[in-house]
Amino acid sequence: MRRGILTVATAGLLVTGSLAACGDDTGNSGTGADKPAKIGVILPDSKSSARWEGADRKFLEEAFKAAGVEADIQNAQGDKTQFSTIADAMITSGVTALMIVNLDSGTGKAVLDKAKSQGIATIDYDRLTLGGSAEYYVSFDNVAVGKLQGEGLVKCLTDQGAKNPVVSYLNGSPTDNNATLFKSGYDSVLKPKFDANEYTKGPDDDVPDWDNAQAGTIFEQQLTKAGGKINGVLAANDGLGNAAISVLKKNKLNGKVPVTGQDATPQGLQNILAGDQCMTVYKAIKQEAQAAADLAIGLAKGEKKETGQTVKDPESGRDVPSVLLTPKAIYKDNVKDVVADGYVTKEELCTGEYAKLCADAGIS
Repeated sequence: MRRGILTVATAGLLVTGSLAACGDDTGNSGTGADKPAKIGVILPDSKSSARWEGADRKFLEEAFKAAGVEADIQNAQGDKTQFSTIADAMITSGVTALMIVNLDSGTGKAVLDKAKSQGIATIDYDRLTLGGSAEYYVSFDNVAVGKLQGEGLVKCLTDQGAKNPVVSYLNGSPTDNNATLFKSGYDSVLKPKFDANEYTKGPDDDVPDWDNAQAGTIFEQQLTKAGGKINGVLAANDGLGNAAISVLKKNKLNGKVPVTGQDATPQGLQNILAGDQCMTVYKAIKQEAQAAADLAIGLAKGEKKETGQTVKDPESGRDVPSVLLTPKAIYKDNVKDVVADGYVTKEELCTGEYAKLCADAGIS
């Protein structure tokens, strides 16, 4: 079901701001240099994670505005037909660079290839399009994200003194290569525990399209299948984690069963403060958006920049110039770091019953 794993082909992680320009060759004819820069961005949806509209759109808009570059940012809302329609309209409107977060590699590849045929430079943002033709891939080290999730679950189970705990998986969408990478990361931590009979492997399910409602149904089935005996949940992001927590609450098990997450959403952080979620993974989206915007603006102006790093596309074998940023594990004792970084505001996090929990966690 799952396709190949991406490999980083050069050592070290690139920090935003160190991109170096090297000439005008974008690999596309007619791109950028002879007309004003205009960037098209297609986001995937607003249901799978609050990050896309709450963070990525905002930070991309800020980056393009600061550079004085026109940008058209639209959201496909999980609809592949709409994704293609938006792309066609952007190409027709004369964008000089196109940045996409694919819904699946097939749809993404078709869009990238069409843009390339029109001399438009392209970037894969956050998700690599397998077999695609994007000039750059900008994301986080997604295997490292998964490792942090696996290590987080082990830490929380250890803190609870769990003996031979049953661990279930709520994986991301099977059409998202990132979900494959996350699983590779947390499997590298948890599989040795299963092999040594320290932990028991419970149900292991993918959640189509990262759909939170489906995740709730799937986890309910997992809990029933396990006879109510699930002691830890490796949920691939905060939305899936919250779906599991909702089911655990109905069964009066919340707080007793550690649940992981990702994206440091306000809801995920609130669940951590309340003791219902073990941890999340914070990805500094502002840095990711800035790195992608810098590359897109360069391409739109006919410049090719060196990233100092590549990722191998497991489908085509192509080494894709890449920027991979470093993720960070967040537990109750460092939720304040996400607020201090400006990713989530105190006002949106510390509402109602969470005000005291925020104060107790040192969020001021």
